[in-house]
Formats: sequence, structure tokens, C-alpha cells
Amino acid sequence: MFPAIHQLAETLASQHDQIPAERKAILAKIAAYIQGKKDQDLPIRLVFICTHNSRRSHFGQIAAAVAAEFYGIKNVKVYSGGTEATAFHPNAIHALRSLGFFIESADDTVKNPIWNVHFGDQGQATTCFSKTYDDAANPRQGFAAIMTCSDAEQNCPFVPGTELRIGTTYNDPKASDGTPEQAQVYRERFEQILRELLYAFGLVQ
Repeated sequence: MFPAIHQLAETLASQHDQIPAERKAILAKIAAYIQGKKDQDLPIRLVFICTHNSRRSHFGQIAAAVAAEFYGIKNVKVYSGGTEATAFHPNAIHALRSLGFFIESADDTVKNPIWNVHFGDQGQATTCFSKTYDDAANPRQGFAAIMTCSDAEQNCPFVPGTELRIGTTYNDPKASDGTPEQAQVYRERFEQILRELLYAFGLVQ
């Protein structure tokens, strides 16, 4: 893992006291799902879902990959999707780069590029692009659907193939676009998501 990302994870993992009790109860359910799959030596598939699959759902996908690597939990497969496809938002990409991620695309001139998000130099990476939650790139069954925004939580009451559907809704950093607070808000939102997923993965034995 890149030193900057490892240091970020260490710092956030120590801040579990910043997570409200009601959030911890939700995260414990995710941990229990992960534990159950791990105990059975089965793939742990997590799909993070938000309306446009442009910001929070990608943050969730990336944060889960980092948390799994940080705690050495193997066989974790992370995905994201939306109720509609748009693109991985440039502001989200910029925030991740500022935190130490290396992000590249074979062609960033197309409307919806495929981005490789690296968080280590030993192949630690995940692939991000905007898609609907039922896209062929995502699993059809045997996964947990984690809803990262209230709109997806309300408009996707049923996600076919899921074994666990749970809402961990977050405020949309989009509200800060074009303001002086934009960079800070995006970074804080990713850090919040990573902090909470580190807490969940940290409960797994």
C-alpha cells in the first residue's frame, strides 16, 4: 500500500469514536455479512450503489478495497453502480489524487472513461466507471448491496440477487461544487466513508 494511503487508513481506523452509535450498528451488520462469507471461504462481494454512480458509490468501492487490504481480509470483490450511468466525477477523482491515490485511464477523453485507481504498487487497485447497478460488470447474485445515497435507497427498494441490502447514506459532496469548500468537502466525504468501512472491516475476526 502506498505510504500516504496506509497512513491515512491508520489515522482513520483510530477514529472510531467519531462514528455515532447508530452508524456503528449499521456497520456491524456489514461486518457480520463479511464475517459469514469469510468463515465459509466464499467470495465477499460488496456493491456500492448511488443514483449517478459518480461520487459516493465510487468512494465506497475504493474505501472498501483499501479497508480489506489494510486488515488483510482476502477474497473481497468491490463494485459500484447507480440507478443511471453518468461518469466518475472529476472532483471525486481530484480529491482521491490529493489523498495519495494514483488514478489513470487509457482514454479520459470519452464521456464515461474507465479509471484504474491504484492504492499500492503491488497490484492494489480497483477499476471504476459509471454504470447501472445491474450492469454486466457487477455480480448477479451472492452480494451485499450498500446504498450510499438516500435517493438510491428510496428508488431502489429491490436489488435482484442481493443477500444483504443496507443503507449507509452520506451527504452528497456535489453540493460544494464550484465553491471554495469543494476540495475540503470531497476529501472529508471520502475520509468519512473510509473511516466507517475501516470500522466495519476491523470487526471481522
